[in-house]
Amino acid sequence: MNRYLVTAFVAASLMAATPAAQARDGIGPGGAAALGVLGGLAVGGAIASSQNGYYPGQPVYRAPGPVYVEDDYGPVCHFERRRFVDPYGDVIIRRVRVCE
Repeated sequence: MNRYLVTAFVAASLMAATPAAQARDGIGPGGAAALGVLGGLAVGGAIASSQNGYYPGQPVYRAPGPVYVEDDYGPVCHFERRRFVDPYGDVIIRRVRVCE
């Protein structure tokens, strides 16, 4: 128990004895914040990229081979809007499939 108290006392006295760091005539708080963000991004990017390094055997994306399609599938069809008048005299617009 005494050993823990002595260790805690020594650690506390070392912390109290060290003078506080002061950056006079240096960068402002905004610059310090910006540098902290950039440093965090750099460290985060290094940590993220260390987890998935490329080595042979890891799947790699490759573009699929070319596909050739014949245009001879029959008539070309499209939809048109046509007006119809129903038996009550109302005008109705319908979509009609037209094949050429």
